Amino acid sequence: MLINPENIPEKTGTNYPDEFKSVVAGRYRKRLGDAAGLKNFGVNLTRLMPGSHSALRHWHTKQDEFIYIVSGELVLVTNEGEEILTAGMSAGFPAGVANGHHLINRSDADAVYLEIGDRTPNDEADYPDVDLIAKSNPEGYVFTHKDGSFYN
Repeated sequence: MLINPENIPEKTGTNYPDEFKSVVAGRYRKRLGDAAGLKNFGVNLTRLMPGSHSALRHWHTKQDEFIYIVSGELVLVTNEGEEILTAGMSAGFPAGVANGHHLINRSDADAVYLEIGDRTPNDEADYPDVDLIAKSNPEGYVFTHKDGSFYN
């Protein structure tokens, strides 16, 4: 199926608990994979405004992730530290590897990247810098404290 990203609506927002929502307030996604009817993996064309983060730093137990920088400059933060990524660079994050990662736009211009992730069921995401765990279910992810208690 042919997809023109210009025809895909750009969406913002997150289902993170309220105290974490501001971190990704400048993140806008075009859900290309959903527009194509893909079921096994997702593809998002994501735009990060200056100062915004792609997500809280995290890693997945069952789902692989891959990013490709389309334009601009982003800082990749992992357990190893920080690295600047520019257009044409990419990174992959294998499932089950406890290496928290996210992108930050520290530049003064928007940056755009493709994010690709599989949709393996029963995934969990761990957020090493905050008291947060995500567990997947058929409707999406449910976020809890690390002790399993729910956010209010």
